[in-house]
Amino acid sequence: MNIPMKDWRFLGCTADYAEAKAVLFGAPFDGTVSYRPGARFAPQAMRSESYGIETYSPYRGACLEDALVSDIGDIDIPIGNTAQSLQYIGELTDRILSGGKKPLMMGGEHLVTLPAVRAVWEKHADLAVIHFDAHTDLREEYLGERLSHSAVMRRIHEFLGGGAIWQFGIRSGTKEEYDWARAGHTALNEFTLDAVPALPKMLGERPVYLTVDLDVLDPSVFPGTGTPEAGGISFRELVEALGALSGLNIVAADIVELAPNYDPSGVSTAVACKVLREIALLL
Repeated sequence: MNIPMKDWRFLGCTADYAEAKAVLFGAPFDGTVSYRPGARFAPQAMRSESYGIETYSPYRGACLEDALVSDIGDIDIPIGNTAQSLQYIGELTDRILSGGKKPLMMGGEHLVTLPAVRAVWEKHADLAVIHFDAHTDLREEYLGERLSHSAVMRRIHEFLGGGAIWQFGIRSGTKEEYDWARAGHTALNEFTLDAVPALPKMLGERPVYLTVDLDVLDPSVFPGTGTPEAGGISFRELVEALGALSGLNIVAADIVELAPNYDPSGVSTAVACKVLREIALLL
């Protein structure tokens, strides 16, 4: 597996790998998108546009330059080979964890979360997943394909089991997905992030994987995504929810589903960069 180092990095994520507490990498894969492709271009766009934001977060009173995050670039994804792409993501996640560091992944579409969560779960058997998204992602299959971004949380449930997945901001899915979630397979919180502040008390020191699908944001805030869904949350609501997670034992995280080409204004990419800054500081 070839992981090329880049001459450019996400702004503020310039720590040497050896001293880093968290390691940022890109997974530019969008091979199973069900509507509009283009999420593969997100890591490159985010690194470029990150130079338009400040490293200091007024929401957290902390600076990314002090956070010891190392950006190691993107995985070389073999376009057209889903299984090999997922294998590479899982291998790199495992390597970062084995070095005593926290993986932070930029997708890509949401299926990239599957191998990353599996790698973390192999080291933390009691892993919990916190999932911000517009979509349930709980399909058994999509057009006969079980490996799909619309089925990623269903695949994760297969090895995590019940009582391990908390979903927030959900406002789209099939009736079967909703029925399956409401049967107790996941903790489904529809439309809002209002219940997020209760998580630290509920989860305590349990290891947590945080996955943020950016289409949880309303398309008026974030139109640059492959499957926009009306009725979403605001940027401020998302940042406040992330802040409410600060007491958790978050061991890995990702941010997915920016498709920058669908927002020529660049606003969606700028929003994604700020969300990534907040997640990096959370780690």
